[in-house]
Amino acid sequence: MTPAKSADGGPERGEDDDPETNVDDDPSLAELREQVETEYDFENFGPEDMAEMEPREWEAAFDPETWITGNRLLDRLEADLRQRVADRDVFARIDREDDRLVAYSDSSYAVVHPDGTVEGEGTVLRDVKPSVALCSMESYEVPDPPEGDLLPDPEDVSEGDGEVGNIVVQALSFVQLLAGLVLVGYAVVVGGAIALVAGLALLGIGLFLLVLVANARLSDAYRAEEYRRRLREMGVDDDRPAFVPDLGESLTADAADAVEPADPEERIDTDGSTLSNPD
Repeated sequence: MTPAKSADGGPERGEDDDPETNVDDDPSLAELREQVETEYDFENFGPEDMAEMEPREWEAAFDPETWITGNRLLDRLEADLRQRVADRDVFARIDREDDRLVAYSDSSYAVVHPDGTVEGEGTVLRDVKPSVALCSMESYEVPDPPEGDLLPDPEDVSEGDGEVGNIVVQALSFVQLLAGLVLVGYAVVVGGAIALVAGLALLGIGLFLLVLVANARLSDAYRAEEYRRRLREMGVDDDRPAFVPDLGESLTADAADAVEPADPEERIDTDGSTLSNPD
């Protein structure tokens, strides 16, 4: 991805309103553009980089006149978000409707309209906003969307893939316990302080490893059950959560406060932050 070499959208706010004034005439903006080009790798520019950019850096680096809107924006955004869900970068279900794209989890959501307006609340809104901005740019290459369901059925979630490692550690702990018992028995029958100390140490190591394995299994079971719960609540195997607005439904007060304007220039400057966290 290559940032725009010049901006055609007019002067900075608060400056001369002459439409023929070029932002390149502003030394501070030119210096900022050079700084942005040095700081960010635009050949591998992604949502994480977008989240780090300040509004003025965004304005210096990209030309808002080239932003993509309409159904093409929604198509590109759907592909990008599906890839991010597959990469476990975003936890959300993606639904495409006639004139909007809906992404939601068990506790938050985002709705994107063809003009680029974004509304919603919570973590999903925070995760979607960088993708909307990136997919609006012609120079951003959208990945090919993965096929099939991106999220598993709750009942298909396993309790972790580290059971082989748990079995190995458990076997090792049994060996330590057995060796410890042998040494302690030898020390009691034959005598020998060194054998007794070594046996007690091996018993302690064996018990520690057993506790470690038990804790790992309990943690895996807890995480798996929590993941199943979140999948059920977000409606992967049922309907959407109640807080996700249907088509034409009015927004909640919190979601209405989080609406992002459709105009690219306004997206940059609204409340001073393009990617503020609504949580």
